[in-house]
Amino acid sequence: MKKWLSPALLVITFLLSAAGHFLGWNFTLQFILSAVSVIFVAGFLGKATESVAHYAGQRLGGFLNATFGNAAELIIAILLVKQGLYDMVKASITGSIIGNLLLVLGLSLFAGGLKFKIQKYNVTLAGLNGSLMILGIIALFIPAVFLNTHSITESDTKFLSLIVAGILIAAYLAWLLFSMITHKSYLADVSDSGDQELPHEHGPTWSKGRSITYLIVATVMVAFVSEWLVGVLEPVSHEYGLSELFVGAFLVAIVGNAAEHSAAIMLAMKNKIGAAVEIAVGSSLQIALFVAPVLVFISFFMGNTMDIVFTTIELVAIGVAVFIAKSITQDGATNWFEGLMLLAVYVILGFSFYLV
Repeated sequence: MKKWLSPALLVITFLLSAAGHFLGWNFTLQFILSAVSVIFVAGFLGKATESVAHYAGQRLGGFLNATFGNAAELIIAILLVKQGLYDMVKASITGSIIGNLLLVLGLSLFAGGLKFKIQKYNVTLAGLNGSLMILGIIALFIPAVFLNTHSITESDTKFLSLIVAGILIAAYLAWLLFSMITHKSYLADVSDSGDQELPHEHGPTWSKGRSITYLIVATVMVAFVSEWLVGVLEPVSHEYGLSELFVGAFLVAIVGNAAEHSAAIMLAMKNKIGAAVEIAVGSSLQIALFVAPVLVFISFFMGNTMDIVFTTIELVAIGVAVFIAKSITQDGATNWFEGLMLLAVYVILGFSFYLV
């Protein structure tokens, strides 16, 4: 019974979400059904990714978890770009970055810290992750400053955005080369005798072929549910008087981060904090250094370039998240109180964005 409950809920919520979309049900009901369906589909995606990661190794596994965990956010963002909702796109990028750095990482450190007094991971990797996060902040900060001080025109800003986007993508690809190939052993996770095995770690639930098949199926399901969710975002936000900033930065981000939540927290509770941090921080880096720049190029090819200029509120939120996340993770050791501090900042930002 328990074995079939989760797959049954996955199929039922997906079909209900589809019915709501194609039969034109109430917008609020459509939003709720799509949001719940995204969470279940993201959970399925996370499980498939975890199974594939078992065959790929921990570092590559963490990268795959972050990549496919971001699939929902990327697909939602592409659909928003297609509709020209650039403000909501930038808000969702902001929400994804702060959601991973504060909510996902915070819950992981808190849950893991309740079970294990101190958890350690590679301090060099922590330092490099922090530096990359600062690079992302600089790249987002410079175009906003130059435009808002009227040093350059709006058309020049779009050109600068394309240049910055290209540089960030190159930097991210170089980081993958550095971390996955040339310095793989240098950034290996800290081993600990207290490590516990993950469920099915010696024998994953699915074979390699089935895991890859399920990964593809889950990604396609995410694409469909994301499109249905995006279709009702505008009417729902208008109906309840919610700003695009709050909807994009918190509602979309929390729903889209479901896969990272489950994977990172489970790993932290098994004393594999290095892999949990890799998912949470790696996902934020991927959003800032790859997903956001890719969206700029996608908008360019669609004929209306989206600039990479974020509002002051968004820049402050990302800056605050990066500052405290770097401060907490740079020593390579974590505890439950540090997770609680990250969650406290997330709640403060959440209420602030709601009131905007």
